[in-house]
Amino acid sequence: MSLVDRHVGFVHALREAGLPVSLAEGLDAARALRVIDLTERESLRAAYAATLVKKPAYRPGFDMLFDLWFPSSTTGLSGTAGSPGEHPADPPDDPREHPADPPDDPRERLAELLHGSTDAEMRQFARAMVDRFGRQPAAEGRQNWFSYSVMRALSPETLIARLLRGVPRGGLEERTARQRITTDIRRFEEAVAADVRRRIAEDSGIERIARSAVRPPVDQLDFLRITRADLARLRREVYPLARRLATRLTIKHRHGRRGRLDFRRTVRASLSTGGVPVEPRFRPPRPHKPELVILCDTSDSVSSFAHFTLLLTYALREQFTKVRAFGFVDTVDEITRFFTPGGDVGEALTRLATEAHMSRFGRTNYGRAFEEFAEKDAVGPRTSLLILGDARSNYQPPALDTLRRLAKGARHAYWLNPEPRRQWDSGDSLATAYGSIVPMRECRNVTQLAEFIERLA
Repeated sequence: MSLVDRHVGFVHALREAGLPVSLAEGLDAARALRVIDLTERESLRAAYAATLVKKPAYRPGFDMLFDLWFPSSTTGLSGTAGSPGEHPADPPDDPREHPADPPDDPRERLAELLHGSTDAEMRQFARAMVDRFGRQPAAEGRQNWFSYSVMRALSPETLIARLLRGVPRGGLEERTARQRITTDIRRFEEAVAADVRRRIAEDSGIERIARSAVRPPVDQLDFLRITRADLARLRREVYPLARRLATRLTIKHRHGRRGRLDFRRTVRASLSTGGVPVEPRFRPPRPHKPELVILCDTSDSVSSFAHFTLLLTYALREQFTKVRAFGFVDTVDEITRFFTPGGDVGEALTRLATEAHMSRFGRTNYGRAFEEFAEKDAVGPRTSLLILGDARSNYQPPALDTLRRLAKGARHAYWLNPEPRRQWDSGDSLATAYGSIVPMRECRNVTQLAEFIERLA
């Protein structure tokens, strides 16, 4: 595979993984290759990262794809390397990158490396261990290289107590040593995983492993598939968006409505037109933070989206003078009490599941939820109403008139739907009917949430 083919394939793989790479940026990266030493793999990585990576959140996916398209065993990057699955005939660019003979006692060698080692030494040892323990019998056409068998054979966590012998207990020295060992174990795990991916790519093709191994960037994670481990990363993305949402709603109000008539200024201005008040003058509107009410579907079908809603509600609380949150399945309960400032999101989720009264094991009923919500008098002329849900009501009466009264009584009303637009109106979905009353937008990830906020201006 020539360098041009690798470059084109690598840029295409980045785009497929969700990293925004424009045509101009791809050309910039190609130009950068002309001024670096192509035998220096880390220089090649740095050149691509400088021209193609826009956010720190994109770097893990970039590094994983770079290791697949430009593995350390690849030689002759200027065009003499073979395609995946072939063995290059040229000598390697760095002999330390190739595994030496595996040691007789691999756990002893791993213990030595956890005392202190370079990245090259760790990669060399990881390759030897994958070669020794990583291959498992599998059916034809199935993956036969695995990380878990290597980690099971070496069990690096069981070496921590041994490595801490002689270190004073309970003090700063022990905590520092434990943290260093844990970091080195993580380095070893990452080196093993990278080598396993390389071997699978050689057997099955780079494109196939790239599609399955690389997770999308945090701003493109589907809300319906996020895990609790993703919530911490999402929190950093959501807080800036919450500030922008509050600003947009305030600007929309200021531009959309004028203050009261200023009689004195109107009379004074009419003197230039013979006493005829051609141009009435108004007082500037009094600035204020808008109030926000969130109505969220918390049924099992959108439970992951409800986790994101919690994050959004936490962030919005700091931007609005008043935030009230309501959850529903087939009945409505106010869940604002779970959003204590500075509280833990995981704890709030646990309390929401055990303490909220929303008939969590019932069937979603949007019509009944809207009618109960209307009785709570939570929406007023100063309120921005934000509805979050998939609009699937299990074929129950939709209560469109009730939703229309709610939308008319609020200053603004918006609906964010976590389902793909192509699935709207399928089965029991009432997306078009509800969307004709409250503007409904597809919101499956942080990127679409940012686009929704930008369009509010």
